[in-house]
Amino acid sequence: MFLFYKLPAAFFSGVRVRYIDADKCVTTVPFKWLTQNPFRSTYFASLAMAAEMSTGVLSLAHLHKLKPPVSMLVVKLESNYFKKAVGRTTFTCVDGSLIQQTIARAIETGESHSINAKSIGTNDKGDVVAEFFVTWSFKRKG
Repeated sequence: MFLFYKLPAAFFSGVRVRYIDADKCVTTVPFKWLTQNPFRSTYFASLAMAAEMSTGVLSLAHLHKLKPPVSMLVVKLESNYFKKAVGRTTFTCVDGSLIQQTIARAIETGESHSINAKSIGTNDKGDVVAEFFVTWSFKRKG
């Protein structure tokens, strides 16, 4: 229900979190009518939603119930595309420990600290479709 209320575009596009632990988050985005482009592949913005979610959910997990609270914000997004995305694309981010260290530095210093989290998108055959680099900024509140 979180997606439905907080990220309705991702919900209706079919973006889903498939796995999460302290170090890794896996999301998927299907190829369907709502996610397609005119070239019969997944629209780059749909891919970006799933990639960003794999890094953002991992960040939120490390911020959950954290004292003092920390704000987070995307400050940059970069991407590279390697293959046409014509089926379900799975994005994996394994930067959980780096995200946690960045959050700890932001709490310790009271200043904004950033991390460039990487998310790799693969097709059902395991071929790399795209890679995204999402730069998150963290800052202690108050």
